[in-house]
Amino acid sequence: MLRILLHLTLLIGLLSACQQNTPAPDTPATAFREAHRPLYHFTPDSMWMNDPNGMVYYEGEYHLFYQYYPDSTVWGPMHWGHAVSRDLVQWEDLPIALYPDEHGYIFSGSAVIDWQNTSGLGSKENPPMVAIFTYHDMAGEKAGKNDFQTQGIAYSLDKGRTWTKYTDNPVLDNPGIRDFRDPKVFWHEASGRWVMIFAAGDHIRLYNSPNLKDWTFASEFRGWGNQGRPWECPDLFPLTVGGSDNIKWVMLVSIGKGATNGGSGTQYFVGDFDGTNFTLNPQFQAGLERDSAYWVDWGKDNYAGVTWSDIPAEDGRRLFIGWMSNWQYATVVPTEKWRSAMSLPRKLELIATDEGPRLVSHPVRELQQLRTESTPLVAEQTLAQSIGEILMTFDLSQANDEMLGFRLKNSLGESLTVGFDPGENIFFVDRTQAGKTSFSEAFAGRHTAPRTIDDQQLVLHAFIDRASVELFADNGQTVMTEIFFPNEDFTKLEILGVEHLEEGFRYDLR
Repeated sequence: MLRILLHLTLLIGLLSACQQNTPAPDTPATAFREAHRPLYHFTPDSMWMNDPNGMVYYEGEYHLFYQYYPDSTVWGPMHWGHAVSRDLVQWEDLPIALYPDEHGYIFSGSAVIDWQNTSGLGSKENPPMVAIFTYHDMAGEKAGKNDFQTQGIAYSLDKGRTWTKYTDNPVLDNPGIRDFRDPKVFWHEASGRWVMIFAAGDHIRLYNSPNLKDWTFASEFRGWGNQGRPWECPDLFPLTVGGSDNIKWVMLVSIGKGATNGGSGTQYFVGDFDGTNFTLNPQFQAGLERDSAYWVDWGKDNYAGVTWSDIPAEDGRRLFIGWMSNWQYATVVPTEKWRSAMSLPRKLELIATDEGPRLVSHPVRELQQLRTESTPLVAEQTLAQSIGEILMTFDLSQANDEMLGFRLKNSLGESLTVGFDPGENIFFVDRTQAGKTSFSEAFAGRHTAPRTIDDQQLVLHAFIDRASVELFADNGQTVMTEIFFPNEDFTKLEILGVEHLEEGFRYDLR
């Protein structure tokens, strides 16, 4: 089913509230009328979804695989679901790519295009798309073994539409480490070999291979950052610093519990990589001695995010997406037919700061195609829909301790507040009054993130999609993602500190 993000059909169903006709059971308009179903974020048509997996670009298509259980809306035997897009906005659902087998469930992993056919699984004329994933042997885990997770591969010769598992799986056995999982693989041009980075309990392991099938241990990275166990879903990639010729490597590591606002989160490290060892940048390392971690996203609901492989050189972007939930409550959130959405796709960049290189995030430019018209922000206004994009710039010189930002409201008295507190110098998302919260004691709260720059001009850029908000503050230097579940869609917008608003627009999104 081609989900054009519920465009025209959805708008007709949403804006024509007086219509009495009920859409057919499986139309996009019906899907959007499901409680809390987002408009322009990726969601499974039905059942359970968690981590993004195997993101790879090939012949005009962005592939998004994901942890999927097709038989329930709670976690179960993991498969790889599959969707493709040509623009990171409109997604086409494809059949399940990988099913559990005699080696176990199909846990998280990655995918690459083997352009030189080093694996021998295709040809140089038709290079294989190779998926690398963790096998999870549930029987072995229940028996108390430590080696119940191994790494396997599968390949496709038809643009990811059908998959064949490698006959000699697993390609990497477990040496006796629990939580031995989530391989991210990439080709390292300088050393002329494949690199696999994956999580091994409370640290990272790196392996090398000439052919994606035979792997040798290279090195470990341990002892830094937030040690909340287990470490999960790592990534490793190069970025230039501030558009210069200075190249640094960024390592992403997710943790299931212990993140900055509680529960799940993704931290990052900046350093150098020679094909074998990853070493921290000295300035970045000094910062870690003061702080436990630097976070890709400070909100409660961006986890297990990794980046796309094989983005063309002429594009040059490092593109990222995360699971928009938190293990503290993911299995009990109040949706019925489906559970979980992905974050917006983002472009990651490194910028130079006085304390060393830092990672920033920007919503991908393709999202601009969703804009229909812009409306200047005033103190309070009614929204045609519970979706939108907000851009606002505040002057902090006279703000003192006054809250700046916006509040979404509905007729039931529920509200979500997003903004900046000058007195505490923090950004915040307050969902304590945003609707349903009783499903988890860990859900309601006022969650915060520090401001990292000293500038009298404050820029807030936010995306709202029925049951989520993604805040990109100070041009992506602080990012927060949060979900919420109002009992009635938010259709009123109030600006906080409007007298300090220099410029503000709201874009309607289709």
